[in-house]
Amino acid sequence: MTEGTTGGDGEWRGWRAAAQEALYGPDGFYRRPEGPAGHFRTSVHASPLFARAVAALLCRVDEALGRPAALDFVDMAAGRGELVTGVLAALPDAVAARTRAYAVEIADRPGGLDHRIEWRARPPEGVNGLLFANEWLDNVPVEVAEVDAAGVARRVLVRADGTERLGEPVTGAEERWLARWWPLPAEPGYRAEIGLPRDTAWASAVARVARGLAVAVDYGHTARTRPPFGTLTGFREGRGTAPVPDGSCDLTAHVALDACALPGGRLVRQRDALRALGVTGARPPLTLASTDPAAYLRALAGAGEAAELTAPGGLGDFGWLLQPVGPAGLGALLVDVPDHEEQ
Repeated sequence: MTEGTTGGDGEWRGWRAAAQEALYGPDGFYRRPEGPAGHFRTSVHASPLFARAVAALLCRVDEALGRPAALDFVDMAAGRGELVTGVLAALPDAVAARTRAYAVEIADRPGGLDHRIEWRARPPEGVNGLLFANEWLDNVPVEVAEVDAAGVARRVLVRADGTERLGEPVTGAEERWLARWWPLPAEPGYRAEIGLPRDTAWASAVARVARGLAVAVDYGHTARTRPPFGTLTGFREGRGTAPVPDGSCDLTAHVALDACALPGGRLVRQRDALRALGVTGARPPLTLASTDPAAYLRALAGAGEAAELTAPGGLGDFGWLLQPVGPAGLGALLVDVPDHEEQ
């Protein structure tokens, strides 16, 4: 069989083609009615504080753009519309009245979604506002490379049952990407995910923004911290599992966010970005427990949720790739937040 073969369970394909069908094909994982929330927990599902922080960022973009008559918010890989719904609910009424909300997702529009949200398979052109991609790029399928016994990086081929073998040597643009962004030692067994399709997908999304800010949020790594054996894995019903491209589980790999960045882009950590947007995790004063017990319990719950969103070793380590487009003031958003590599 060749690398480009597609079809039955016994046929060999590169991981990119196999994952594309398993995730997004007619019977793919992301077509399931329960949606991503039925299998794993993102920052959006962890707490409404996340949507409120994104709403605060949209308001900052609005100010930097001079409060346009129409302000766009685009939720990339919207799942079942949880983030865009939360953002609309958190916006001040005057801003919400000017906001055009878009949910970009391959699955069908869920019932009961706010009528103000336009459901689309692709982001709109000429976005004037904020395009926000939370845990999208990790699900853009990529090829996997592994070094063979002779020290040559080869494409990893896979069958629908998850069995792997090595294919042809990595060449061309993929070989150049590895050399630039994830050079592999000439030792057998070292692996890498070739992030070129993610770079292209992000550049395409940013190109839809005429004026505003594009943000990609994902778990990832930079040139200083590339994992020696890759990160490809599966998730099903809240648990990690072997990556099997049969449509039964999510297939995900950490993102080389520094490779995705375009000129002018910045990479910061989620914990720093959220704190700058008002998610602090500070415990309420004990005096509130005696004066207003219900308010104290609500504040305590919020502090716990904020702690989860900003926790080192967890969601707080996610990267936020910030890509301003247009007015110079957009580059100053979150200017006090340290860059990812400075921490």
